[in-house]
This record gives sequence, structure tokens and C-alpha cells, in this order.
Amino acid sequence: MTANGSAGSSRAQLDWQCGSDQLWLGSKPLFMGILNVTPDSFSDGGKYQHVDDAVSRARLLASEGADLIDVGGESTRPDSQPVSLDEELRRVIPVLEALRGEIQVPISIDTTKAEVARQALAAGAKIVNDISGLTFDLEMPRVCAETGAGVIVMHIQGTPQTMQKNPHYVNALEEVRAILADRLDALQSAGIRRNACVVDPGIGFGKTAQHNLELLAGISRLRDLGRPVLIGHSRKRFVSKILGRPIDEHSLGTVGISLAAIARGADILRLHEIVPSRDCWLAWQAVEDCERQLRAKDVRTP
Repeated sequence: MTANGSAGSSRAQLDWQCGSDQLWLGSKPLFMGILNVTPDSFSDGGKYQHVDDAVSRARLLASEGADLIDVGGESTRPDSQPVSLDEELRRVIPVLEALRGEIQVPISIDTTKAEVARQALAAGAKIVNDISGLTFDLEMPRVCAETGAGVIVMHIQGTPQTMQKNPHYVNALEEVRAILADRLDALQSAGIRRNACVVDPGIGFGKTAQHNLELLAGISRLRDLGRPVLIGHSRKRFVSKILGRPIDEHSLGTVGISLAAIARGADILRLHEIVPSRDCWLAWQAVEDCERQLRAKDVRTP
């Protein structure tokens, strides 16, 4: 859906190589379901710490239309504290092993630690989602290059402990775009194929509400980098600021941002809830498709 048309009607199709899986993006958005196996994530911490609960949640996300599932064992909300390598492995590896063979959609591991990524990929994950753009752990590019994993290259200003203290940009869109472009070049030099990468502007990661809106409005500019764009806006605090409602009362605001992001070229939406955004997009797409068919009919009519 472009700002004035249906999703993919004029956008270039881009491939995303994730290990042995090849995904094509551009004709329709993909929906990534969030599975946090943490005690302290900002909206769902503690719900899926047990393996059985996590597997049940993953099955539900897949049945509701998730095209990808992102498993994370360390909260990266503002002011969150890092966990040890052993603790993060303890949280995520049993879940990944239990999911292998249970669901058919590709699994992503949300981590900044190279060893977590390495073991997660061995346990069946296909994608590494690194909020640091593969900069916090200098071994991460090597792990991703050697395994051929799909990579989500995100932008962050600072760290989870500092990122929301006083985020500042002269031009948020152009500065984030330039950093992502540099990271794509650096990762290619490190042996990671360009078509293994997706870019993520890092909504809420070292940005004010205004910065987030500027990045969302400029998604097409980010897609000019030649790689698919992922947007992770689900239940973020800036939606509360837009609506003037508490964080647990803005599910419809998240859906509104989803549709706006798709309209501006987003390829992947990372969401806690799949059904609301997916159903709204499907309904909107049905109207867009009908309008296009009627226009084609009018052109053919003598």
C-alpha cells in the first residue's frame, strides 16, 4: 500500500535471504510476532517465561497469521538492565529447541550477544535481530556471516540504559538513514551479504515522539537504501503521547501506526498482537483492490 495506492503496486520486490529460507518483500507486508521470554519486558514481561507457555504463544501467533516470530530473552526497554550470557541462554535456547518442528514460520532471535545468536541459530533460528546494528558485540558480524543468517540491522542512539535521557538529532531521518547505510556497507565488508539484511530505524530507541513520527513519515526514504524496512512500534510510549492515553489503552493507536507505516512502504511490522493490524490491512487492501479493478474496467470500456 503506497500513500495513494495498494501495497506493492509500485514498489520494487526485494529478496531477504535468511539461511536456507528466501523471503520476498514488497507485494504485501509481513507481520512479525513478538515473543518475549523475559520477566521484565515493558508490556508482557513474565507471561511466557515457561517453555510450554512460550510454545503455546508461538503457535497462537503463527495461527493468527504471523509470518515471522521474534524470540527475545533480554528486555531492551528504556532503563532496562542487561542480563548475563548464561541467563539469556537459559531463557531462550529451550524455547527455540521446543519450537523446532512445531511451527513453520522463520524464527528470529532478538539479541545483541554473539554467543546467544550462535546457539540460537544452531537451535533453529534463521534471523538475528540486533538492536545495536551488530555493534555491541564485535563478534556478532562474524557469527552472522558464517551462518548466513538473516540480519535485522537496527539503529539506536546510546544504550537501553541511556537512550531516552536526551535524544537529539538535527535531522532524525537523514541521520538515521546515513548510519544505517554505513552499517550496511560495514556488514557487507564483514562478509554479510547485502540481501541478508533488513533495516530498522529503531522506533523508540533513542528518539522522542517527534523523531519517531519523522522516521515513520520517511519510510520510503529508508527503503531507498535498497533493503526492506522493518518497523517496531507496537505498544511504544510515543503512541501514548499521540493519543493522551495510558500505554495499556492504545492498541488502536498501534493499528493506526501500522497502516500508516504500510502506506509509506514498510515491509515488516513487529507486533505484540497480529490480528488487529493484519485484519485492518486486509480490509483496507480489499477496498484498494476493488478500486483498482474498477479503474481498469473504466479504461477498457469504449
